[in-house]
Amino acid sequence: MNKTTAAVLAIFLTVFIPASLAAQGTQVAFGAFSHDPTLPVEITADALRVNQADGSAEFRGNVEIGQGEMRMSAELVRVEYATGEDATGQISRLIASGGVTLVSGAEAAEAQSAVYSIDDATITMTGGVLLTQGQNALSADRLIVDLRSGTGRLEGRVKTILQTDSK
Repeated sequence: MNKTTAAVLAIFLTVFIPASLAAQGTQVAFGAFSHDPTLPVEITADALRVNQADGSAEFRGNVEIGQGEMRMSAELVRVEYATGEDATGQISRLIASGGVTLVSGAEAAEAQSAVYSIDDATITMTGGVLLTQGQNALSADRLIVDLRSGTGRLEGRVKTILQTDSK
């Protein structure tokens, strides 16, 4: 076993195995995903339907969402607004489906659906999650990103591909 292989194996055993055994998932750092959830949210789409009865809006077709440096795209996004006297126009959560992609800096995640809870500052992605960080890739059934701490957790059949230095 060469030094590079030994180093990768040591990192894998030290970082990934204990986290998955202790938490039934894998903790990962999301430096680029850490941001200010109080920033304004900008949404563009092919169509918009507003439902006054339940206080929601549905964006359809090539939906693109931006908040600070973070970008999300999907085919359909339902926006739910907060309720109460002080909550006029405040977004409570975004529910995205249909090929969701989340990008921030050099990190990107793809999934079938995602729920962005503005108040909790979390994004939960489900269904064939693929996370890329630089040259490394991780896949799982579910990804939960904590935007305040800049950490995430992968759950459900986690698979990791670590690129080694080929020198």
